[in-house]
Order: sequence, then C-alpha cells, then structure tokens
Amino acid sequence: MTTAAAEPSAGEPRRFEVWGSPIGHSLSPALHTAAYDRLGLPWRYGRRRVDESSFARELAALGPEWRGLSLTMPLKTLAHDAARTRDAAATATGAANTLVRSGDGWAAFNTDVGGLAAALTEIGSAAAPRARIVGAGATATSALLALERIGVGRIEITARRPAAADPLLALAASRGIPTTVSPLDAPAGEVELTVSTLPGDAPVSDPDAERLAATGGTLYDVVYGTWPTALGHAWLAAGQPAHPGATMLLHQAVLQIRIFASGSPDDPLTGEEDVVAVMRRSLMGG
Repeated sequence: MTTAAAEPSAGEPRRFEVWGSPIGHSLSPALHTAAYDRLGLPWRYGRRRVDESSFARELAALGPEWRGLSLTMPLKTLAHDAARTRDAAATATGAANTLVRSGDGWAAFNTDVGGLAAALTEIGSAAAPRARIVGAGATATSALLALERIGVGRIEITARRPAAADPLLALAASRGIPTTVSPLDAPAGEVELTVSTLPGDAPVSDPDAERLAATGGTLYDVVYGTWPTALGHAWLAAGQPAHPGATMLLHQAVLQIRIFASGSPDDPLTGEEDVVAVMRRSLMGG
C-alpha cells in the first residue's frame, strides 16, 4: 500500500476541503470538524463546489497549507488520475475519494471500500453467503471490493442495463470472485444482503423494488441524504431490515482522517474510539 508523507507535523495548522458538485448537502465538514476538535488539532475543513471542468485548475492553485482533499461525485476518477501514487483500492477501482500531499505531488486513496466494509460489518452482514449489488456504476466497483473484503461468498450484480456491468464482471474475474449479472426486473435468486449503489433520485418502479425486497435479505443503501429511497420504502414495507448509508460516510471519514494525520489508513487515531463516538453524534445531529 502506498503511504503519503505526513508533513508538516500534525499539530501545525492544515487546511482540508471536500470537493464535488453538488456539494451543499455534504456532511463531511461536520464529521471532520468534530474529529479535529476532539483530537485537539488546529485544522480547518470546508467545502467547495468543483466540477470536472474546474478540477485541474482548482487543484493546481492550492498552496502548501492545503494538505488533503475529500472527493465526491463527479471527481473521483479525475482525482485518481491526478495522483502520482495510489493505494490498492484506488488502483483496483480507478477512483479515489481522498487526496493527500506527498512530496510535491498527491497520493490517492479510496476509503469508500474500507468504509463500506466497516459499515456492513457493523450491521452484522460480514461473511454473508450471497450478496446482491444494485447498480453498475463507479460506486458499485467499491461495493464489489468491500463485499470481497468482508468475505461474501457469491455476488449478483443487478443492473437496468446488464451490459453496463461488464467492467465489474472483469474485475470480479480477475480477483476470483464468483459473480453473475441479472436485469433489474428479474433478480436471479435469494440473497442474504443487498447493497444498493443507485443515486438517491434514481427511478425504480414499485414492482421492481418489491421484487428485489422479496429476495434481497438485509438492505444497505449507500444513500444517506434522501432516506428512505425507493428501495428503502420497499424493504420497510416488506418488514425487511434496511439501513441508509450514513455509517459508510462515517467509517470512510475515519479512514480519511487517519490518512490526513499519518499518511496511512492503517494507523489508528489517538483515542480513536472516542473520536468515532463524537463523529457519530455529529452525524446523527446529537
């Protein structure tokens, strides 16, 4: 795994931001600020609306006080490509949600994979025999690797256009993950866990949502801002367990802060249990 240089020292002022478009809804500033305050770090974390057309210009204009960035859609592929080095998850997915200064360049990380794996473990879904990913976009790639990480045995990808899942199938084959694809209106069979990677406003017909809920086990929906989604409604109506994506946001942010502090997602924060508790309260508005 690639590690980034952690300079200047952690106690010196640093600046960080989350970039994306749209960005006004982001909860990352509240999460990061709560953690920095708990850690006693004089760091500042804000948000900035940046799209594909302005990303390279904005990145090049950052001074040395800017130590790291969180990236959301539509910038994750651009962030991956802008980096000089990448961790294994960013390399495998072709996407990065974290950039950190490394010498005179940037190191890229994908903490979505680890964040989702931690969130799924938290709800008791580790090592599920079978899981379904709904959607075949960039987030589905991170979901595939997260399911691999928690030991899921077999994966079904359900997509409106099954051909869109071809890159996911290729990635799964390269990693020896037994994976199949089915159309959204005809899921293949019963699974113990469903991970939805669809955007919050993605249209899903009631019959399709009900069909997925009937065979989908526990739902984890990566959306957190517009809950319940169409799938969330279907799961709740069927009396099935359903979880929004807030805990994925929490756990990927913890990994980001580790990277910002030490250059590695593997180095726990000082008093990390307390830091996570403070972040969780911030996320839940308490």
